[in-house]
Amino acid sequence: MDFGRLVTAMVTPFDANGQIDWDATGRLIDYLIDEQQNDSIVLAGTTGESPTLSDEEKLELFRFGVKRAAGRCKIIAGTGSNNTAHSIHLTQAAGETGVDALLLVAPYYNRPNQEGLYQHFKAVAESTKLPVLLYNVPSRTGISLSPETTLRLAELDNVVGTKECASIDVVTQILNGAPEGFLVYSGDDGAALPVLAVGGHGIISVAGHIVGKEMKQMINAYLNGDVQRAAKLYQQIHPIFKALFSPAPNPVGVKFALEVRGFPVGGVRLPLVWVNEEEANILRQLF
Repeated sequence: MDFGRLVTAMVTPFDANGQIDWDATGRLIDYLIDEQQNDSIVLAGTTGESPTLSDEEKLELFRFGVKRAAGRCKIIAGTGSNNTAHSIHLTQAAGETGVDALLLVAPYYNRPNQEGLYQHFKAVAESTKLPVLLYNVPSRTGISLSPETTLRLAELDNVVGTKECASIDVVTQILNGAPEGFLVYSGDDGAALPVLAVGGHGIISVAGHIVGKEMKQMINAYLNGDVQRAAKLYQQIHPIFKALFSPAPNPVGVKFALEVRGFPVGGVRLPLVWVNEEEANILRQLF
């Protein structure tokens, strides 16, 4: 399955009481598809505040996303955790909602070794017939999926790709040994063009909420051989990439940016907090 080149990990809109705002969720899905030109959307990923969503909320979000997208883009469900049994349970439940694929984050906090990582992902992947994308994000999980383990997992029939947030060196090692058709996505907006340059397939993005059209233009320019135009577009939108993660942590920055752009999606759930006045002033200058 091809999920396209531009995939956005969608924020979860909340109302004033901190509950999922379904009207805003529907509008946001439409906006990401129709205006920001996303090929696929990840629901209940880290950017969607997955640690603070209940299983019931996640499953309802998956059902809602599938219905709202109505085939206009692929819907990828975030069902990974650091509890293998729980990941299997949520993965199997997600399979009944009509989603197109699953995104499985590396187990965080308990820091398994590479064999533990392999067995975790293998067990979850074998519990479903849906395509599986791995997600390696060492800065958040405290553990890194090695290229060797990624390639070992790529031998499983339904492990079809990875969202990689480690170095270009790691991305290159994976691409050098990956089976044909294995999709390697940058998980870091700032590395989107460099990852394409070494053979990556695309980006699973946060900035796709704000500059998705421009990112799509950059990707298409590169794929069409206009490297100079791709580089220029990358340079123009690079400050947005940085701003979305600083001074406020993700997804505070992107939710604030959407509000500034006239597309409010509510605040964040604790332990995240909204921007303070100083952070807001810094971000307003960019958005």
